[in-house]
Amino acid sequence: MKQRSLISRLARARGVRVGRAVPAAQAYPLFAQQNYAQPREATGKIVCANCHLARKPVEIEVPQAVFPDQVFEAVVKVPYEAQLNQVLANGKRGDLNAGAVLILPEGFRLAPADRITEERKERVNGAFYQPYAADKPNILVIGPVPNKKYSEFVFPILAPNPETDKSANYLKYPVFAGANKGRGQVYADGSKSNNNFFTASASGVIREIERIDEKKGGYNISIETAAGNTVKDVVPPGPELIVKVGQTVRADEALTVNPNVGGFGQAETEIVLQNPSRILGRIAFFATVLLTQVRLVLKKKQYEKVQLAERNF
Repeated sequence: MKQRSLISRLARARGVRVGRAVPAAQAYPLFAQQNYAQPREATGKIVCANCHLARKPVEIEVPQAVFPDQVFEAVVKVPYEAQLNQVLANGKRGDLNAGAVLILPEGFRLAPADRITEERKERVNGAFYQPYAADKPNILVIGPVPNKKYSEFVFPILAPNPETDKSANYLKYPVFAGANKGRGQVYADGSKSNNNFFTASASGVIREIERIDEKKGGYNISIETAAGNTVKDVVPPGPELIVKVGQTVRADEALTVNPNVGGFGQAETEIVLQNPSRILGRIAFFATVLLTQVRLVLKKKQYEKVQLAERNF
């Protein structure tokens, strides 16, 4: 409950709407936003991987090149696996959620609503994107949202115009994306979520397994050490026990199965901010070459006709 109230306070502080579908987890991206000035570390790792410990594949698609002030789509794909159910914060089983972060070059940003066509709005599918921070409109985050509904995230992006934005240049830029499937295993304060496996804190014999709540679940496990001391380990609702009373366990030995079925993945690609005058110049160059080749062919045929006429004469 403390973790849930922390999420709610962070969400209200940043004015972020907390959706109804997954109220206990909706503000999870705020953990990264509050604790990391940049979502991508110097090593290249996106900070979401600090809480989502397992790995899952992710794909990103962007156009090879875009023009200034052009609206285009960046698509981050998080494949949905219908047969998988995750452990929820209350210990019950439910559908997987998903989330994503898109790190664009500076100057690129989410396209305004009046620049998005109706067709593109349908592909966006009502997704609510937000900037990572007020001063980072080029970094966008979303989630958690139902993975069943969002197996891919379509980001409508507006390219900068170097003619009006002096910080933008006609260059090739890297684009980074990360996406998670399912809940994380670690909270921002370092504590474990119930979407994790739990281990024995000491070696000894399990003397008692007490159910915390008959409806909600959870266990208190009493371990008697060789020194005669009793150590109690708490397992929250969700993970299933794999030990029983009278069993001997070693320190750090698993007490539960690993309930996590999700994970985090990241990918990168490149995009070119193309200068239209370069395209026009290239077209003009190709046209010139083509005309030159045509003239050479015509000249050659004319010369051959002259030679043929001289021979006949």
